[in-house]
Amino acid sequence: MTIVEVARPVVGGVDTHLDAHVAAAVDANGGVLGIESFPATTAGFAKLHDWLIGFGLVEQVGVEGTGAYGAGLARHLRGRGLVVIEVNRPNRQARRLAGKSDPVDAVEAARAALSGRATGLAKSGDGNVEAMRALLVAKRSGRSARIRCLGQLRHLGFCAPDELRERFAGLGVTSFTETAASLRPRLDSDPVIYATKLAMRTLARRVLDIEADTAAIDQALEPLVAATAPSLLELHGVGVDTAAILLVAAGDNAHRVRTEAAWAQICGVAPLQPSSSKTIRHRLNRGGNRQANHALWRIVFTRMGSEPRTRAYVERRLGEGLSKPEIIRVLKRYVARETYGHLPGA
Repeated sequence: MTIVEVARPVVGGVDTHLDAHVAAAVDANGGVLGIESFPATTAGFAKLHDWLIGFGLVEQVGVEGTGAYGAGLARHLRGRGLVVIEVNRPNRQARRLAGKSDPVDAVEAARAALSGRATGLAKSGDGNVEAMRALLVAKRSGRSARIRCLGQLRHLGFCAPDELRERFAGLGVTSFTETAASLRPRLDSDPVIYATKLAMRTLARRVLDIEADTAAIDQALEPLVAATAPSLLELHGVGVDTAAILLVAAGDNAHRVRTEAAWAQICGVAPLQPSSSKTIRHRLNRGGNRQANHALWRIVFTRMGSEPRTRAYVERRLGEGLSKPEIIRVLKRYVARETYGHLPGA
């Protein structure tokens, strides 16, 4: 009789950090085969991969922080042909029983992937969408900084000495900023006027620089979105910025979002059922990607003001007794269903 040796299936788990990743390998029953630490470098990624496949056929690897410290490792393992599962957080019950440690978290990441508790494929982060994500990070940061600078600029204008305050009275944002940027502080003038002019000019020029940077980002963002999901831009209320946010939520490998219901869950618009006994109701879902949720809100808000179909729907539901926030929540769910069909690979 011939005995054929079958390679045992192995599932990996990784707890990621800035300088080192802790990996664990478990068998089909969740038994720990090994735990090891590897540096968070390209060479370390290769050693981690070779260590894992040394235990047998690796079915999948659960990785914590695939959008942060684990992004590089996830790309490396995927490039080597492994299935990478995104693990959100360790099992709290196991953490209470065993305490907090990197090996425990690595084992729990592996068991989460093995048991199906974690099922979502990690974003590949290797195409146009990853480029959009990087641009949106800078744009979002610039938007926040611009708002802060404008507030500080306005405050200085209100509190400035009379001759300076009157110069800016009644000016709009654009005129106010351009006028402040053209100020010429003189050292031989009153020290308060000099300091105020210098501060206002500094803030105003900072605002103008941010606006120029934002324009450059928009210029780079538009062709990326058009090349990735041109049909998404054809939907009413969907602009380049909104489309980019939705594409980033889906990832470069948007096919990982297998159903329209899963997409609604990612966007946080799938209603949750807190029913009990004879009471059947749904409540607002505060989970999911909040930026994608806000992008859907922007689409709905635009349509409520300019699309006849949506305006008629709102009027009908208002007549049925629903409030506007409730109607917006329903419309966001509809828009999620519509946009899902325009994701790449959907």
